[in-house]
Amino acid sequence: MDGSNVRLTAQDRLPGDPTPRQVVERIIRVDHAGEYGAQRIYEGQLAVLGRTKYRPVLEHMKAQEIEHLRTFSRLIGERRVRPTALLPLWHVAGFALGAATALMGHRAAMACTVAVEEAIDEHYAAQHAALGEDEAPLKETIERFRQEELEHRDIGLENEAEQAPAYRALSAFIKAGCKVAIAVSERV
Repeated sequence: MDGSNVRLTAQDRLPGDPTPRQVVERIIRVDHAGEYGAQRIYEGQLAVLGRTKYRPVLEHMKAQEIEHLRTFSRLIGERRVRPTALLPLWHVAGFALGAATALMGHRAAMACTVAVEEAIDEHYAAQHAALGEDEAPLKETIERFRQEELEHRDIGLENEAEQAPAYRALSAFIKAGCKVAIAVSERV
């Protein structure tokens, strides 16, 4: 292989676009923040629904989010990436979102999971497309985590997420919040 057909991260960048290093830093920073927030959402849901039949499924999803967080925490150190300054906000907001939706019932908690995971699927897919073969291990990690997030979405759907009160409005609100959190955490 002569490398002439190998796509590199940010190879088509224009003046003013992030450098390849900046692209990778933003990806690691925002994914670290997102996985931190996700495990906090499950902690909030477990605080409310932890004594119900939903505990095992919530624990399963939380365990995967913790593994994702460990991976991005390691990458923060290895790649010398500054984490987002907003982790204290995501600490509170994630738990509050999880607890609030769980207080609305298991269906709303699952609707929260579906909305978050659909936003993350779109986010991870865009990151996967943005990374070149020079970042193959990171690209593979993101794809593996994306598949696990889709599993969480499917679990939410199997547990009556779409039957939550005001499902569409709740889902739209949570997805919009996720998109704002993503945009801010990439840079701050």
